[in-house]
Amino acid sequence: MEHMFNGEGDFEMNHWKIETKAVQSGYVPGNGDPRVLPLYQSTTYKYDDAQSVADLFDLKREGFFYSRLANPTVDAFERKIADMEGGVAAVALSSGQTANAMALLNLAESGDHIVAVSSLYGGTVSLFTNTLKKCGLTFTFISPEATGEEIRAAIRPNTKALFAEVLANPALVVLDIERFAAAAHEFGLPLIVDNTFPTPFLCNPLAWGADIVTHSTTKYLDGHASSVGGIVVEKGGFDWAASGRFPGFTEPDPSYHGLVYAKNFAAAPFSVKLRVQMVRDYGVPAAPFNAYLTNMGTETLALRMERHSSNALKLAEFLKKHPKVGWVNYPGLEENPHHAAQLKYMPRGASGVLCFGVKGGKAAGEIVMNALKLAAIVVHVADVRTCVLHPASMTHRQLSEAEQIAAGVSPDLIRVSVGIEHIDDIIADFDQALNQVR
Repeated sequence: MEHMFNGEGDFEMNHWKIETKAVQSGYVPGNGDPRVLPLYQSTTYKYDDAQSVADLFDLKREGFFYSRLANPTVDAFERKIADMEGGVAAVALSSGQTANAMALLNLAESGDHIVAVSSLYGGTVSLFTNTLKKCGLTFTFISPEATGEEIRAAIRPNTKALFAEVLANPALVVLDIERFAAAAHEFGLPLIVDNTFPTPFLCNPLAWGADIVTHSTTKYLDGHASSVGGIVVEKGGFDWAASGRFPGFTEPDPSYHGLVYAKNFAAAPFSVKLRVQMVRDYGVPAAPFNAYLTNMGTETLALRMERHSSNALKLAEFLKKHPKVGWVNYPGLEENPHHAAQLKYMPRGASGVLCFGVKGGKAAGEIVMNALKLAAIVVHVADVRTCVLHPASMTHRQLSEAEQIAAGVSPDLIRVSVGIEHIDDIIADFDQALNQVR
């Protein structure tokens, strides 16, 4: 659990390619140890003397003492994702929503302000505009394609972060990470980006200037729709003291006898504070079994993302030529307005999600969705099985019509999460379903 405290995880394999890190990073068995990461399904850990436990509570020594804070299986998974993203530390949490909420609450308190892009997942928008609003946070939403001047104009003296998705769900706008990072850093602010759809295999936001990465690990990292989870990764190196906006990192924490995170844990202050303050008090850690499953899923991430991306591109090319389809949105298409950004930030592929609209609008789209046989209608995205969803009436239904449009959700939009089945079977299924529209 070394990186929990000082950010200096055991990452001697940093020279490895990401495909190898997905398999090998995080857990390093010793002589005679299990080859596969074990599941430590335990809430508690035994010590021989009282002082050892007291020192753990005071953060004076490393170790595990209660799985609400840290667990060996969860710790290994955190190390893997931190290594794959190029960060110094990571904290795994109970869901993607929790990851986004805790990342912001670790920085901001009542009366503070966040700048976020308008194209966020509907659940994230609801989290920000309803629940976190009740916590006293205010949000300004700007276009994900905002100019540097527009980004800077939205920043206030009480702003604590910029928040965006690398690949918007479901608008599929590819964020200009460098532009947003430059604006954030000019004001001493961290850029937080949700990298759920690209995954670290397709995009490395920290290398482009982002400071903190979040994931719903429920999606591609798990890859099999078997476990809910989230994770927050810290790049390291952000100067909290120079910013002048974050007393929570630069002033003593009375709940730990006056330690100062930016001083006492200089390598990874954000992650340590997130774990020992936020997760401690909100009680939202990743479950060991979920971390075990997600770690196993992540081992095949590279193979799956290659297939997801290639299948999605082929399906998009088919759909755009189909006489019953009105439009297709997929950044991998050369004519897509975000294709250049995709090639820059996601050169290995545009991920496995696309959107399209059927001629005849929402009613015709419902006919197609109901007629699909291989693809299922599910409230999920980003696993090995092809599925579809109607965001306006499902994931984004809590938003007003204006908020839906701002998020890139039109009434006829069908979101497709393209799986890893054979592309001929996927195309045949959509073809027969589209032909049901008269």
